[in-house]
Order: sequence, then structure tokens, then C-alpha cells
Amino acid sequence: MEVQAKAKWVRTSPRKVRLVARTLRNLPVSEALVACSFMPKSAARDVAKVIRSAQANAENNFNLVKDDLVVKDIRVEPGPMLKRGQPRAMGRLFSIFKRTSHITAIVEDRPGVVRRRTAALPRAPQPSVRPAPPAAAAAARAAAAAEPATTESDEREAPAKPKRGKAEASKPAEAGKKGEAKTSDKATDAKASRAKTEGKEKKDKGTKEKKGK
Repeated sequence: MEVQAKAKWVRTSPRKVRLVARTLRNLPVSEALVACSFMPKSAARDVAKVIRSAQANAENNFNLVKDDLVVKDIRVEPGPMLKRGQPRAMGRLFSIFKRTSHITAIVEDRPGVVRRRTAALPRAPQPSVRPAPPAAAAAARAAAAAEPATTESDEREAPAKPKRGKAEASKPAEAGKKGEAKTSDKATDAKASRAKTEGKEKKDKGTKEKKGK
């Protein structure tokens, strides 16, 4: 079913409006409105208003689903022209024509219409074949894959050293004390023997001196 809306005496030249209308034909209404919002032309605002009006008429007056509406056609007709003038050189009048246009938007319901999608952005060219890894890296990977995974329980623990008891620890200390005592006894005996020999030598010298006298 076709539904239309009109906008008359729009202060824009028909040529400028037709440039916008050409790009919106056979588009879903939602996409046409989005395209109008991004167009840099001033006529796109007037065309978007007419399309919204036709969409509202179809939805409210004829109970049509707005998602199924498609812009069938947008007709642009010339309206009355306002003539103005601008004085120029030598007192002459330079004519200015302010044109108007009549815009008619026709929408219809097309259930099941596939919505258009914007083209994806071009991607950078990627190499089709990846470079083969070096032989050493491949061999290491194969060896790692072949070996089973080790856990903490699989690791060998170092044998613990046997602990010494208190009695065993005290034995070397006692043996060291006994050795020190023996060495000290030997030193005292040596000193005593030296003192005895020195005393005997002094006595022998004294007796010899007396005999000589």
C-alpha cells in the first residue's frame, strides 16, 4: 500500500533537491533517514521531514509497520519563483530568482525486505601462507610434546642426613678435653725434668770450684 506526504513552497531550488532525492529511492525508511542526517547538503533536511511525515501517515492512518516501509519514490516539482533585483553598475538592475519546490515522498510497505548493509572497511593484505618455523624450534616443540608432564610428586627428593643424638654429640667434646689434659701433663713433666737437670749441673759446678781451691 502506498502512502504519501507533501511539502509545498520549500525555499530550495528543485535542482538541489533532486540531487538528494536520487540517492534515497528504493531504500528502507530507516536507512534513508540516517543517510539524510549525514549528508552535507541543506536540502537533505527538507527531504527528511517529508519522509518522516509519510512514515507517520502510514503508521497512524493505515496501521502499517514502520520497519517494513520503503521509499518508493520522491518527486520534486518546481514551485512559484520569487523575483528580486540587485542594483549593479551604471544604474542597471541585476535580477535575482528565488526558486521554490514542491516535494512529494511516497512510501509503501514491503514485508520481508532485506536491509542493506554498509560495506566493510578494507583490511590490510595478510600473507596467505605463514613462514615455516626453524628446524630447531620444531624439534624442541616435538620433544616437549612427547615428554610426559612432570609433577611435584615425580621429582626425586634428596636423602635426608641422619640426626645425631645428644650422647654422640657430647663424645667428641669429652675426647677433646682429655687430649688437652694429657698434653698439659706432659708439658709440666718436661719442665720439672729440666729444672732437676739444671739444679744438678749447678751443684756439680759448686763442688768442682771448692776442690780447685
